[in-house]
Amino acid sequence: MEPLKTNTHTWDKVNSWSEELELLKSIIAKTELIETTKWGGYVYVLNDKNVLGVGGFKNYFTIWFFNGVFLKDEKQVLVNAQEGVTKSFRQWRFSSKEEVNEAAVLDYIHEAIENEKQGKHLKPEKGKIIVSELFQKELDADPNLAKAFLKFSPYKQKEFLEYIETAKREETKRSRIEKIKPMILENIGLNDKYR
Repeated sequence: MEPLKTNTHTWDKVNSWSEELELLKSIIAKTELIETTKWGGYVYVLNDKNVLGVGGFKNYFTIWFFNGVFLKDEKQVLVNAQEGVTKSFRQWRFSSKEEVNEAAVLDYIHEAIENEKQGKHLKPEKGKIIVSELFQKELDADPNLAKAFLKFSPYKQKEFLEYIETAKREETKRSRIEKIKPMILENIGLNDKYR
């Protein structure tokens, strides 16, 4: 019998894990999670909150937990896909169907569901506030510039400030300020042309 084919647009980078992903999906189907498609792949939600997803990569297929950092991980199977970058995502990787223990996978899924019901989420880290004394002097001296700058969202204001303050030399900071002043006055964000 032919294995069920998953859509090629899903997170099966090499399209070689169709049968294995169907196995994971059949296990997840035994829970209260709702299957959706987000970002080109299968994501399972509870009350519109992402709980887990499945996908295939070159050397493994995986079930990942959006807030896996809160799982007890008694079997020590979860990995952080990008150490130092990913804060709460955790993956359980498999290289064959035989590695998938349905009861164990269901235990992890039920714990993830319970964590979601309890509202366990990592709070996003607030970025440190960037202060540019040179730019502040410019704003103090030019009310039109200050008014125009305040029209930008905090995110876009931060982009301008980072641009100035990442320069090492004061001379470079001053030239960057001169470069962005016309942009600010014309209500053009630093990276608008790339958006």
